[in-house]
Amino acid sequence: MGKPAVQFAGYLRPDGQVGLRNRLLVLSATGLTGPTGRRIAGALPGSVFVSMPYDGGLLGDDRDAQLRTLLGLGLNPNVGAVLLIGGNPPKVAQLAEQMAKSGKPVVALTLDECDHDALTLTDRAIRSGARLMIEISRQRRQPCSLATLFLGLECGRSDPSSGLVANPLLGLMADHIVDAGGKAVFGETTEWLGAEHLLARRGATPAVGKAILDAALDHEQRAIDAGLDLTGDNPGPTNIAGGLTTIEEKSLGNIAKSGSRPIQSLLGYAEAPATPGLHAMKAATYAPESVTGFTAAGANLILFTTGQGNSFVNLISPTIKVSANPDSDKRLLEQLDFSCPDVFTGATSLAEAAPRLLALMIDVASGTRTWGEVLGEGEEVVSRFGASL
Repeated sequence: MGKPAVQFAGYLRPDGQVGLRNRLLVLSATGLTGPTGRRIAGALPGSVFVSMPYDGGLLGDDRDAQLRTLLGLGLNPNVGAVLLIGGNPPKVAQLAEQMAKSGKPVVALTLDECDHDALTLTDRAIRSGARLMIEISRQRRQPCSLATLFLGLECGRSDPSSGLVANPLLGLMADHIVDAGGKAVFGETTEWLGAEHLLARRGATPAVGKAILDAALDHEQRAIDAGLDLTGDNPGPTNIAGGLTTIEEKSLGNIAKSGSRPIQSLLGYAEAPATPGLHAMKAATYAPESVTGFTAAGANLILFTTGQGNSFVNLISPTIKVSANPDSDKRLLEQLDFSCPDVFTGATSLAEAAPRLLALMIDVASGTRTWGEVLGEGEEVVSRFGASL
């Protein structure tokens, strides 16, 4: 691969992470304050709003994952400051204390301290949020190395062009960033089935390899226990219409996103990796849940391939949409950030396309907006694992 710029312009955070964006996150930690939070964010143009629709009654994995996700979204380096609201004072206080340890500005407000008046909460939060936005607007981008990038690797509405070209191209990007000292994570565990043994061989230790195998088998057993035949569900109808036939075929294309480097660990949902390098995440296959897991783990840039077309992007982390499908390239002019149908047709090689994608990644990391950011396609969707009390 050629040599585009080896630095980008990012926001250096007090905890050593680097943000590609500098956003105020209005974060509602409980379902009771979701509508209030949406009203607050609407009065603060340029902020982003995330609401957790649940609170009381969460058990086990759900409770742990929800708290981990809330904390992880607040700690994501693309967030310059957090305005945290909620209807559960101990939960809000705990989250605010943990987020503030990162050194970023955090303001926490609850319904209780506003005499349970959502309008009072709205007024106080808008004023606090406005002050936070002024504060973070004073921050300036600085030169940052590729070692500070943390890639989330995703695919959606895949077809043969994804597995043959777009996903292997992401694999080259993952290898490049990992070799530079950065991080990358892939997930969609159900789409390891039939290829899990190939991933397991790349485990940095035998324990990591076994964990990968166990994760894939666990997802397969969940489907069996639910009486679900993956044929027709995964691959889904859109995948099948595009030319994919079996889960094994889809999995082989999916894991190409992971590149070729050793897999350092198997992460839980929204779990931050402890080391640089490539990591796998045991998580849902559904893209909105998957990319939120990556972002809550700290990913500051998402690479997301599609064959047929998939407009969904992450809200907090800029998402570069990549496709090698010649028809999609002609149709989706305001959806695809990087098109490489020339590789699919054989006119260009993967090696020739790779420097172009890396150059775009550096450009987006330095502030150029993606189509998804311009058109407001971003959202955060948090996984659930069981019933509530």
